[in-house]
Amino acid sequence: MDTKTHWEQIYQSKPTTEVSWYQARPDLSLYLIQHTGIDKASRIIDVGGGASTLVDHLLAGGFQNITVLDISGAALHQAQERLGPRAENIAWIEADITQAALPSNTYDLWHDRAVLHFLIDAESRRRYMAALHDAVKTDGHVILATFALDGPPRCSGLEVMRYSPEGLLGELGAGFDLVQSTQATHQTPSGGEQKFIYYWFHRR
Repeated sequence: MDTKTHWEQIYQSKPTTEVSWYQARPDLSLYLIQHTGIDKASRIIDVGGGASTLVDHLLAGGFQNITVLDISGAALHQAQERLGPRAENIAWIEADITQAALPSNTYDLWHDRAVLHFLIDAESRRRYMAALHDAVKTDGHVILATFALDGPPRCSGLEVMRYSPEGLLGELGAGFDLVQSTQATHQTPSGGEQKFIYYWFHRR
């Protein structure tokens, strides 16, 4: 089964509120975005945003230029249905981030909660980082959330990569400084726990 089919089936078979990564309010992401100091007109891309509620809270906070990218059209449709008329204020991209053609030097902030750690082969990670390097502006910010070293080795039936701050900085490469790393334990809707680390990088 290819990657897109896998994620389409998950979003078509489960309500948004029952997938393991669901958050009613993504507090830590919102906290880090606020502390970057970007203004309300800044361009934000939520990679793998799918049906996440982050976009709802960014709109409520007054942000005006938001893009949500996800490989699953079903996930994006769920978010659009939830937002109703407000969905017209969002740029939606249905694409695999390792193959997406994003505009160069465009985004002030790149946010990804739990996409990168599914890229277990080196070529997929190289393509992901190439897309990030091309799309994020100088002086921009990157917020990445991945499973920690003591996090689950698998999620949604797939193997994952687990990261330390040093390991992730090595993947990201030159030109980025680690501003903050924060450990977090995510409580899944079924009552389980997933150990994450959230990373905030600044591009020099």
